[in-house]
Order: sequence, then structure tokens, then C-alpha cells
Amino acid sequence: MQQLDKIGWKSATALVVANMIGTGVFTSLGFQLTGTTNTISILILWALGGLIALAGAFAYAELGAKFPRSGGEYHYLSEIFHPSVGYLSGWVSITVGFAAPVALAAMALGEYVGKLYQINATLLATLAVVGVAIIHSLNLKSSSRFQNTTTFLKLVLIAGFILLGFFMPVEPNALDYSSSWKGEVLMPVFAISLVYVTYSYTGWNAAAYVVEEIKEPIKNLPKALIRGTLVVTVLYILLNWMFLSHAPIDQMVGKVEVGQVVAINVLGEQGGKIISIAIALFLVSSISAMVWVGPRVSLVMAEDYSFWKFLLQKNKNGIPVRAIWFQTAISLLMIWTGTFEAVLLYCGFILQLFSALTVAGVFFIDRKNLTYKNPTHPWFPALFLIISVWILAFLIYDKPFESLLGLSNLVVGYGTYLVAKRK
Repeated sequence: MQQLDKIGWKSATALVVANMIGTGVFTSLGFQLTGTTNTISILILWALGGLIALAGAFAYAELGAKFPRSGGEYHYLSEIFHPSVGYLSGWVSITVGFAAPVALAAMALGEYVGKLYQINATLLATLAVVGVAIIHSLNLKSSSRFQNTTTFLKLVLIAGFILLGFFMPVEPNALDYSSSWKGEVLMPVFAISLVYVTYSYTGWNAAAYVVEEIKEPIKNLPKALIRGTLVVTVLYILLNWMFLSHAPIDQMVGKVEVGQVVAINVLGEQGGKIISIAIALFLVSSISAMVWVGPRVSLVMAEDYSFWKFLLQKNKNGIPVRAIWFQTAISLLMIWTGTFEAVLLYCGFILQLFSALTVAGVFFIDRKNLTYKNPTHPWFPALFLIISVWILAFLIYDKPFESLLGLSNLVVGYGTYLVAKRK
């Protein structure tokens, strides 16, 4: 029997970093500055966001070591609570959880590069998704090399951007180290800003979806999840400090294109073009990570339910090619119709819900014979759950229509579960 390739902790860490670093960190600061302006408050926000992600990473590391099968939440929730709970999580992943972010990243790439070179944005988005899908359909080595390379370039560009900030000071800027932060962190607007920050940290659980493709997962999965999250947390804090120190508040407040504003201040008009190309590269890495991870959830569901057996086909290298192209087809449909943004809003509530349910699972497992024990238990999991409950409550209050539509997606998913169970 052919020995299939597996990746080490470094490649798994690159997968986590690539999933986490997207456009969120380059676009959310402007919204935070509408009510939270003190530099210490902003840095506390990003540190707290990293702490929450780290709490989730520790919990998933523990669960992944106990249940070393690919699939992430789908497998964990099936084992801990009930197969129907896991199935609904997998249903969300198959329908919108990965396909929609892939489409969103590809369309953003098309907008950034298309305007620079006068190329149709939809065509560029399509080519990006198809090209990445082809690479990930070959073998695990090509997937790993491509992911490692794009992630490395992403990290180099971000580090370079941060270093520019240290050596090229700009006046005026938005730095404010006064004592006003003590009042800001207690205001509702601080909590609202935390929602934007936690969204920017999503992806910390990426390696948990490909456990079976990691060498010695009991040892290497915790390394990948925890180290990847720590690296991104440090980069996010430094990057936001750099933004604050290179543009006044009035240039950034309420703006999506914070990265471009700062790049123009630091590098001149050409800076806008440079940052656009850099963000496009970030997006290629993000697309790659989601194209790699998402189909593994589909594959595990297909192994358990004959309803999804059409996704079982693998190539000679053990790559789930049919699941990859099924997800790619959904992403392309969203790109061509332009309706994916609404779908992404609808599923935001349930994605947060299933992450919280999974972390809650560490309180329901037998902790006597764990192969990896979370050293932060029970405090970090409890912190994650408290923040998650707050976010869910805020989404229901602020986005009731989208939250209810997200829940309606679960109703449809449960209908397919009943059919799949019967088959």
C-alpha cells in the first residue's frame, strides 16, 4: 500500500497563519476608531482578541489530540454531543463556511489587481480560485509547498510594513497614550470593537481540519495551533501600532482602506499600489488555505454518510479531488452571482455558535486519559465561552435578520441529516 505524504508542524503552522491573516487586520481599525481612540485601548483590543483565539487554540489542540481525525468541529461535536450536532456543523462548512470566504477573498483580489491593470475583476477572481484548486488537486507536497511559500511571502511583506513604521515616522499621527483608556475599556463601544477584532482572528483552528495529514498529530497539532496563533497575535499588535503612528485619526476613522491610507503616508502615491498588490498576495494565501482545509470536512462527512458519498473520490495521492472541486464550484457560483456577501452575513452567527459549542466540549470529555492536556484549563476555555456568548447576543441584537437566516440554514441542514441518516 502506498505511503501517503504527511506534513510536519511547520507546514501545519503555516496553514494556521495563512487562514488567520486576511484583509480583516487591514480594514477593521477604521471602525474601531469611531468610538475607541486611545492607543492603549486599541492595543488592548488586539491583545484580547489574540488571547481569545489562543484560548480556542488550546481547546482545539486538546480535542484534536483526543480525537485525531480530520474534520474539526464536525468530528469533535459528533463524538462529544451527538452525530446530529456534528453533522450540522459540517453542513455549514460544506454550504458556506469555506466556499463563501474563498469567493469573498477572490473577489477582493479581483478588485485590487483589476483596477491596477484594467482587467475584469470577475475573470481574475475566477482564475485565482481555479488555479489554486488545480494546485491543491495534485498532491500534498504541492499543497504544502505552495501554502508555505505564499505564507512566507505574506509574513515578509507584513514584517517589512511594520519595519517601515519604525524607521519612517510620520506627523501628525493617531498615537494617544493618555489615561483615557481606563474609561474607554468599560464602554459598550469597546465591546463592539471587540467583535471586529475577533473576526480578524478567525482561522486559528485551521490545522484541526487536517489532523490526519499531520505527522504525529498528538505532538504537532498543539504546536501548530498555539504557535501560529501567537505569531499572528504579535504581528497584529505591531501592525495596528504602526497604523496609529503613521496617520491621524481623521484619515482613518470609518475607512475600510486603512492599509492604503498608511501606505500612501509612508511611501507616497505609489504606496497605494504597493499595498494593493501585497493584499492581493495575502488573499492568494488565504484562498489556498481554505481550498486545502474545507474539502477535508466534506470528505469526512462523505465517509460517514452515504448521502455525501459522491465526494469520496480521491486521486492516487490521497487528495479528495471531488470535494475540492465541489467546494470550488460553490465558490465560483458565488463569484458569478455576487450574492455571497449576504450568505456570509447569514452564517456568521452559526459559525461562532459551533466554535463555542466545540470549546464547551472540553468540559464534557473524560479528562483522566488525555494524550494532551490543556495547561490553561478551565480558565481559558471559560474566557472563550464568555466572550462567545457576548458576541452571539450582540449579533442577535444588532443583526436579528441575518442571525435568523443563519439559523434557518440549520433547519435545512437538519432536514438533510434526517435523509442522510435514513440512507
